Parts: sequence; structure tokens; C-alpha cells
Amino acid sequence: MTEILVLYYSTHGATRQMAQLIARGIEATAGCSARLRTVPRISTVCEATEADIPTTGAPYVTLDDLLECDGLALGSPTRFGNMAAPMKYFWDSTIADWLKGTLIGKPASVFTSSGTLHGGNESTLLTMMLPLLHHGMLIVGTPYSETALMSTTTGGTPYGPSHWAGTESNQAISDSERVLCLAQGRRLAEVALKLKGISE
Repeated sequence: MTEILVLYYSTHGATRQMAQLIARGIEATAGCSARLRTVPRISTVCEATEADIPTTGAPYVTLDDLLECDGLALGSPTRFGNMAAPMKYFWDSTIADWLKGTLIGKPASVFTSSGTLHGGNESTLLTMMLPLLHHGMLIVGTPYSETALMSTTTGGTPYGPSHWAGTESNQAISDSERVLCLAQGRRLAEVALKLKGISE
């Protein structure tokens, strides 16, 4: 079985919903399964800690998840045009995997959600790619053969799926955004299958 890690951070639930849709797209591909994982919140207060197991959502990611995956979908809400601090904190802890080349040659895609329509979605997607490129991963975007890219009036980019959640984080994922998330999951899974077949 080809397993794709879907790693996300979500504060209001939209990025988690996108992760679930991408996972559905992965699992709609024969021979592929999705492993949903998240990262804990971080705090400027040193004494503050998170529980070992989240109260809701996916389990916390471990470095073993990186080692065992055949591909990665990485998602975070937009924070000033960049990924959220908890996700950045996790990637800053992956130096040992970088040195070992754990992720070299594995496909990856990125996805994001923001409160405003022009709130930095594309810059967030681009900056999320940078640590993945340093790890030697192969970036899988969303091609314009996905016609929802041409018709969306909310989120969706060639760099990866995006969602416009609204300033109150109460806008549902649109039909176009849903289509693009599912399509990205399938595309990532198909690329992972091809790459795995070549390397075996």
C-alpha cells in the first residue's frame, strides 16, 4: 500500500476540512491510503504544554510518519503570508531527517486557508514549499486541466488548493474548492504510485 501523509494545522477547522477532502482524494486512488496527522499548538509561555493526544482531530505527527510516508500533503492556515508558527516549529525540528535524506524524491503538495480573499494564500503556499524543497521533495501542483481553477470565485491556485474562510471563519468550503482538494489528493497519490513503481 502506498501511504500519503496528510499533515495539517488548523485553528478554526477549515484547514482540517481541506485535509480530510485531500485524504478522500488519496483514498479514492487504488492502492493508496492517507495518514492524517496534525501538530500541537505552541506557546510563548514555557510552562504551557499540550496533551500527548489531541482532544479532537488527527493524532500528532511524529518523525516516524515522515520516514514511513510515500508522499506528503502539507496544510496550514495563512499567517501574514506564511505558514502558522506551530507548523514552522515542527519543520524546524526535522534537521535529522534532512541530514539522513528521509524525504528525498518523495512527492509533496501544499494547501492553505485564509480569512480574507487576498490574505496571502499564494505566498503561504510558496513559502510552505521551501522546507520541502530543502528536504529534496518533488512539488506537485494543481494543473489547469482541473477546470475548477478557471471557474472558482473563492479559493484555488495552481500552487495548491486554498480556501477563503471569511473574516469570521464561517464560510463553508465552496464547490470549486472541494473539487480542487479532491483532485489534488488524487493527483498526489497517482504521482506517488508512479514514483514508487520506478524506484522498486
